[in-house]
Amino acid sequence: MYGGIEAGGTKFVCTVGSGPEDIRAEDRFPTTTPDETIACAIDFFQGHESDLAALGIASFGPVDPDPRSPRYGFITTTPKPGWAQTDILGVVRRALNLPVGFDTDVNGAALGEHRWGVAQGLDTCVYLTIGTGIGGGGMVEGQLIHGLVHPEMGHIRLPHDREMDPFAGFCPFHGDCLEGLATGPALEARWGQPADTLPPDHAAWPLEARYLALGLVNVICTLSPQRIIMGGGVMNQQQLFPLVRKQVQELLNGYVQAPEILERIDTYIVPPALEGRAGVLGAIALAAQEVGA
Repeated sequence: MYGGIEAGGTKFVCTVGSGPEDIRAEDRFPTTTPDETIACAIDFFQGHESDLAALGIASFGPVDPDPRSPRYGFITTTPKPGWAQTDILGVVRRALNLPVGFDTDVNGAALGEHRWGVAQGLDTCVYLTIGTGIGGGGMVEGQLIHGLVHPEMGHIRLPHDREMDPFAGFCPFHGDCLEGLATGPALEARWGQPADTLPPDHAAWPLEARYLALGLVNVICTLSPQRIIMGGGVMNQQQLFPLVRKQVQELLNGYVQAPEILERIDTYIVPPALEGRAGVLGAIALAAQEVGA
């Protein structure tokens, strides 16, 4: 049995179980202050400690994922008010006295899909979440990607035609990076209403698909993933998937000669099999990985 925390910028989800078919307990609550929110997570797991081999935290970021760093397990330069430089891993580990695996929420989701979902059996995959922010996690040769820190696929720079789209962008760091142009908050700021209230035939969606496709083409040409998984609230607009797939094919223009893109793109750019549970199940997978299971 493992514990999992999906530490999101909007809500925390805490789970006890061993996989998608074995969830014994679950709770979710809003992300408020660090002290209050982390205390709620600890309260949930207290009483389960004797049942758990380990716990995993899949957290919004940026985070420090380097076990050699003195700030390992910290949420670092997040723009979320009050959360910068929060030692989420250390507080949880000290309170529960368990081994704790730690990574970004999107790396966790990639790991969950690799273990139980649409990336099973693949060496290389990418998971992108398109919601209140844009994050990307990935695996190469079956290992989660780290480096200087962790992937920041949401902050890649895109061509931005300001005559066609004069919106300046929503990212507080970069303005019109992928996240600044294509998140849910960016859609609302550009069009003056929440993204989920825009009708399927609204002009927002071809433009959104263009920006997402530009981001995906960069990922495809850089990492050459065997599958791209796209989750998050914005991708609940099902008209987006065919628009994005078509744009990716047009932008690549036959350069990447892989049948997955030329002939089978419907099974190459896909939603997560674990749906909205990818993050918290990824946290359980991080816990299992922490103890070598």
